[in-house]
Amino acid sequence: MTDVFEDAPGDDAALDHTGEDLGAEELIRRAIDVVAGAKAMPLSASVLVSREELLGVLHAALDRLPDELRQARWLLREKEEFLAEREREAEALMADVRAQAEHMVSRSEVVRQANMVAQSILDDANDEARRLRHEAEDYCDQKLAGMEIVLERITKTVRAGREKLQATAPAPAAHEGPFSEEEPGFFDQDLA
Repeated sequence: MTDVFEDAPGDDAALDHTGEDLGAEELIRRAIDVVAGAKAMPLSASVLVSREELLGVLHAALDRLPDELRQARWLLREKEEFLAEREREAEALMADVRAQAEHMVSRSEVVRQANMVAQSILDDANDEARRLRHEAEDYCDQKLAGMEIVLERITKTVRAGREKLQATAPAPAAHEGPFSEEEPGFFDQDLA
């Protein structure tokens, strides 16, 4: 590429035709326009470009780039911070939801276990009551059987004693009234 030194606009490269300050993108587009609108050299693909004009446009664009890059970086950082904050909020929300779910599960698990323990206690108490009732019934049955045997012996002894008394006792005399204390033999042991 051949350079041709022509009169360059100098600092005016950063200004458009209305005198407004151009941004880096507009300046780069202007540099593209300068190259695209440059005169072609005869019998060659090279063009004649004003070095000062193109350098002025490129320097002005380069001077503008840092501000715009800083703004773009700031926007990217703001976006990243915003997304990170939203991610932290989402994680905190998920942690809260997990904690609530675990609490609910543990509470229902505690209730379930308490019900199981209560049922086990009731079953044990019912078994113990049944066992004690059977033992009490067996004890009462044994005592009643023993009493029945004793009562049968007493009944036999009383019967035998009465039979003995009837066999040895004289026939009772007719009495005019109720027994009196003076009648001998009413209580045999008093006579002895």
